[in-house]
Amino acid sequence: MAATFAGPRPVPHKLPDGFDKWVCLYPAYINKDKTRAEGRRLPKGKAVSAPTIKEMIDVLSTSGLQVIGERKMYCREKSKEAPYWGRVRVQLKNPDGQVINSKLQTREDLMVFTAERIPQLKSRTNPKHTQETQQQQGKQGKGKKKK
Repeated sequence: MAATFAGPRPVPHKLPDGFDKWVCLYPAYINKDKTRAEGRRLPKGKAVSAPTIKEMIDVLSTSGLQVIGERKMYCREKSKEAPYWGRVRVQLKNPDGQVINSKLQTREDLMVFTAERIPQLKSRTNPKHTQETQQQQGKQGKGKKKK
């Protein structure tokens, strides 16, 4: 029997012109917990602990630069778990070669900017309560005392 095809295949999103020349950033570049051999590119004093792709995209989208997240794996990453996947592509220059943001002209400027802003995110400053603390708080004051 011939296989039936339900419809046209989804067309991938069209990427912007010059996308291949955009700067790539992996979370390992700014991760304080990594060694230089494992891919950290900033000094530990400037780096941040366990950054995620979502945090990097949130921070960089406020900079006025065009940002796209990709589902790629860093070659030096030891863990193949889902939280370690991803990279960010950022447009530093226009197709004609002019810098978009004068404060962020190089890859290193971009990494330092990202590492400085991630600790200021609401998800970092106001972490959610763990399930255990919520259960402990919920048990207090509920029900009647047995005599």
